[in-house]
Order: sequence, then C-alpha cells, then structure tokens
Amino acid sequence: MKEAKKYQNLYISGMTCANCAKGIEKHLTKKGIKEVKIDFASAEAQFLSKNIKINDVIKEIESIGFQANIEEIEKDNKLEKLFVFCLILTIPLFSHMFLNQNNILHNPIIQFFLALPVYIIGCYYFGTSAWNSLKSKVPNMDVLIIIGTTAAFFYSVTGTLLFWGTPEAHNFLFFETTATIITLVLLGNFLEHSSVKKTTTAINELKSIQNLEAKREKKDGSIEIISFKNIIKGDVLLVNSGDKVPTDGIIISGEGFFDESMMTGESHSIVKKSNEELIGGTLLVNGNIKMIAQKVGEETVLSNIIKLVKSAQNNKPNIQRLGDKVSAIFVPFVLLISLITFILNHYAFNINLSESFMRSIAVLVISCPCAMGLATPTAVMVGLGRAAKSGIFIKGGNILEEFSKVKNIVFDKTGTLTTGNFKIESITCNKSDNNDARNIIYSLEIHSSHPIAKSLIKELKVKAKYLELEEIKEIKGYGIQAKWKGDFYQFGSAKFVNHIGENHQIYLYKNKSFFAGVNCSDEIKNDLKETISELKQQGLTTTILSGDKVSKCELVGKAIGINNIYGEHLPHEKLEKIDELNKNGLTAMIGDGINDAPALAKAHVGVSLVGSTEVAIESAQVVLLNTDNLKQINTVYKISKHTLITIKQNLFWAFSYNIVAIPIAALGFLNPMWGALFMAFSDIVVIGNSLRLKKKNINK
Repeated sequence: MKEAKKYQNLYISGMTCANCAKGIEKHLTKKGIKEVKIDFASAEAQFLSKNIKINDVIKEIESIGFQANIEEIEKDNKLEKLFVFCLILTIPLFSHMFLNQNNILHNPIIQFFLALPVYIIGCYYFGTSAWNSLKSKVPNMDVLIIIGTTAAFFYSVTGTLLFWGTPEAHNFLFFETTATIITLVLLGNFLEHSSVKKTTTAINELKSIQNLEAKREKKDGSIEIISFKNIIKGDVLLVNSGDKVPTDGIIISGEGFFDESMMTGESHSIVKKSNEELIGGTLLVNGNIKMIAQKVGEETVLSNIIKLVKSAQNNKPNIQRLGDKVSAIFVPFVLLISLITFILNHYAFNINLSESFMRSIAVLVISCPCAMGLATPTAVMVGLGRAAKSGIFIKGGNILEEFSKVKNIVFDKTGTLTTGNFKIESITCNKSDNNDARNIIYSLEIHSSHPIAKSLIKELKVKAKYLELEEIKEIKGYGIQAKWKGDFYQFGSAKFVNHIGENHQIYLYKNKSFFAGVNCSDEIKNDLKETISELKQQGLTTTILSGDKVSKCELVGKAIGINNIYGEHLPHEKLEKIDELNKNGLTAMIGDGINDAPALAKAHVGVSLVGSTEVAIESAQVVLLNTDNLKQINTVYKISKHTLITIKQNLFWAFSYNIVAIPIAALGFLNPMWGALFMAFSDIVVIGNSLRLKKKNINK
C-alpha cells in the first residue's frame, strides 16, 4: 500500500510582496526540499516533511533574511507605526520647498538627519524583498524603491559634501524625495495589508467547529462528557436535539432530523434512522439518537475539508501584479540608461568624472518610482472604497485586478441563488375546496417542528384560519397527524399510508385517503434573471455548482437563465469542478456554506454573502453585504475592470513623466525645484486620475 504523503507547515514573517514568497520557494527547492508552497496572504509555508528536519528548513529561511516559526506568528501593527513615524519626519522635509530660503529646514544637515531614519526604515522594510526579487531574476516594485531612494539619498549627501557652504549645494538636495517615496509606498502597503488580514482565518474557523464536546456512554451505562479529540473508534455517543454530531459515525438507535446543509448543500433537513451514516459537525435539529464513532480525528469529513481549504489556498495560482510586471522591465531599463548617461557624458562629451557621475545618478533620482509606486495603490484604494459604498467588502487590492480578468462565474444554489424560504406553488385538492385544505394544513403545521413548517405557516397565516385539533402527534420521518370533527388527518410523506405519490412533495390524507397535495419551491432571489443576463452580455460564462439535487438545480437554472448545471456535488467534487473550470479561464465562485469553503478558496476569486457561515466568509476574498441582491456581482466586476483601466492609465502617465524627465536629467538640466515639482505634478495627476474612479460611470 502506498504511504500517504505528510506535509509540514511553517509561518513566515518579513515578506512584503508575492515575490518574497516566490524567492523563498525557489531557495528551499534548490536546497532539495520537495513540494514547497509559500502562500503570501497567509504567510504560511508548506512542504513535504519526509527526511527533512524542521529546524534545517527554519535555518534556510532565516539565511535569506526572513523569520520562520512552527506556531503562527502574531501580526501586530508594526507597518502602521513605521508609516506614522516616517510621515512625521517627511512633512517638514517636504514643506521646506514652500518656505523662505533662510528657514532652518533648508539646512542640508537638518534635512540629512530628518531623512536618515526614513531611509533606514525603507532599506529595512523593502530591502529583503528587493534583494530576493533580484536573486530570482524578477525585479519588483521594491527594487525601484530601493534604487530610487538610495540614489536620491546619496546624490544629496555627495552634493552636500562637494559643494558644502556654497549656494550650489541646494541644487543637489533630494532628501525630501527619499522620504516622500518611502512614506507614500508604506502608506499604500499598509492600506492593502490591513484589508487582507481576514483572509487567513478560514482554517481556524473550520477547526473551531471541531471543538465539540461529546456525550460518551460508558460500559456501566453512565454518561461522561469528553472532548472531540478524545473520541476513539467504537465509542457509543449520545446526541440530542440542538446538538452537533461530534464525529463521523452510524446511528445504532433512535432517529431525527439532521441539517447537513453546511456539508452537502441540501436545502431540507434529512431524516436519519438506525444504520444510517452521520457527518461530524452537522446539526441534529430534532430527535435523540445513539451513535457509534467510525471516523475520528484527521479521518473525518470535516478534517478532510480543512485539508482541502488549506491545499486550495496554498495552490491558488499567484497572478503577478501589473506594477511588478512593469517594474521587471523598467528596473533594468533605468539602470542601463544611467550607465549610458555616465559613459556618454564622461567619454563622448569629455565632462569631468564627478559631473558625469552626478548626471547618471540624477537619471536614477528623476526616474524614482513615486508616481509608479502610487499608480496601483491609489486606484485600488478608490476601487475598494467605491465597492464598500456599494455594499461589497473586498479583502485586498490584488482581488480587484484578478476579478477584472474573470471568465467564469460559478454559483452555489441554496442560500446563494435562493433565499432558503419555501414558497407554496400549488395546493391540489381531491374533493373539497382549497380553503379546507389550507385550514387543516395551517393548524397541523403550527404544532410541527419540521423546518419547512415555518415557511408553510408564514405563507398560510393570511389565507387560513386556525382549527382546534385533537390528538396531535408528530411522527419523525413521516409528518404530523391529528383529529378534527371526528376525521383523522395526516400531513407529510406519502409513506404515511404507503401511497404511491402523485407528483406532489407533501401530502394531506383524510381517513387514510388522499385529500390534498402541496408543491413547494425554494424561493429564488429577486432580479436574478436580469443579473445573469448582464453577466452573459459581458462575455462571462455562468454555472450552478451545488450539493442539492440536480432536479432542483435545473429548476432554478431554467428560471434565471443558467444552462450549465452541476448538482449533487460533495465538497471535494466541487473542488475538482472548479479546478476543471480554471483551465478555461479565471473563475469566481459564489457560495455561502462550509461545503463551499474549499471551492471558494480554490477559485481565483471566492465570493461569499454576509449571512453565510463564518468559514465561507473567511475562505472568500469578496463578501457581499446585501444578501438579497446579487446585482452586486455585476457591480464588483465592473468596479474591478475600471480599477484595472485606471491602474494602466496611471502607469502610462508615470512612464510619460519618465520619458520626458530622464533625458533632461541625462543632459544635466536637472534643477531640484523643477525636479521636485515635476515629480509632485506627476503624483497629483496619478492621484487625481484615481479619484475620478469615485464618480466614474462604470456601466460604459
């Protein structure tokens, strides 16, 4: 028998971007560690543990400038503190441009000591990421930040030393550029990081469901309370109404209604009796049963779902950020231009060594990625803000970029496309009129504990009147019965009288004979047909992927215009289907239950509803606050598309600025005031263009 693979997990701190994760992954793989997966969002590393010492892996990670721990590392507000500290020092540095030349803030020494701590923080925070991205041959934005701020800082220091005490010294002061770049990019990182904190807790939420207590029957017949962790195979456990099933097993006595929607997506409670299987974590709505534990610990269905969620999060493809793609080209380009500037000035135009060096450094200074550093985060901030105003919570700016490229939209059915409330489609009577049937059904259901009874009572209370029934009795698995005016009524399953069904869902019998049939449907949410139509018009493929019966899924699909239907899918089957759909383009999955959690994590973008299970919400990257209005799916897609357009426009402007500014610097015409104003104007244009997204018509 083939031995199952065992994996080890570590938690990493010090990563500032997805390229950090890629760098660690490449380094560990080179060192012979197998199947390494680093997830930047959760700061978690996973690798094959066979023949590997955990301490050796920790040492390898620490050798390239990161920290690793077996326990999850608590994330504090360090980034926020760094930003605030840098901002306090940057404000006086930047404001000197608007003050009289005699002001103390024009003093190069004062500027140096204001900029130095900010520069050190920048090197500390962005340096590791920049270095690792260079080693992995994929330069990222952090490389630009380090190059630009270092060039500006040492350009200023060199100019101060060479022209100390002369008016020319002020022409070489770019300390405010160093501080401004670092502070603004720290702000962008802080805002993005703060919005993705909640994406790492899905697995903890799943694990909390397992923290159940169980009632174990001892050999002497007494009952003891034990933890889920202490359940062993063969234990006899008692489960009562309102309890969660503590582990997977089989009923040995009793029966009850079980809510398995969190696992299977089945919209109705299910009756289970002796010799039927139970899933740990599901809810016993009504009844009392005795069960025997069959699967415990890591073998349970819920434990396997935890593994699926973890695997899906770790294996989700990382879509490289647009800014980093640009940086990968821009960084070597700027370095090449800087080198060419030095060579041409010194060797072709016979300009002295120090002046040629200053001009080459000036190219790096003027090309500093201030506007480029703002291009993505400012657009993302506005996009996230607009989404929030529309009742959409998005956990991270990269999600906007990913959603804009989605090709497939996949919906769960129960609780996502439907409300979970049941609507009476028809009451068909045998001999009497519908009023008699309504009155009897209403009066019976008031005494019923079946979940569907609430919906029937709500629908019938306006049209029906209450009757004083006698000898009321609810029979689990069948329905409810009573007497009225000497007649015997039964309402529920056709099994009551071994009756062959007449295509009704619920039956009313009078004295053992068919009296009326009721057909119900799960209520579909408003405006879904229009929503699906709009999605299709934008070239998106729509699909229903549910644990509920195929026939029910097809009814909903037909009503709202979705033709791709996959019903009766268990969590692992949903995961496989998402994997299959991912091959045809980026996929967004919309779901609300624990059974959807692995699929939500595996999809490129997971979308959940605010009333969903905590696990579904935490597994998703987008949460819709208005559960009754799925038009928000259209809204978030359009906001995402226009955010990406804005990012591209911002990057175009940032490039245009560099195309004009770099030749000016290379020819030696760089004036610090003009350079700073040029850069400030570039920043204002980028910020202004991003703010346009607030009011922009996204329906065009």
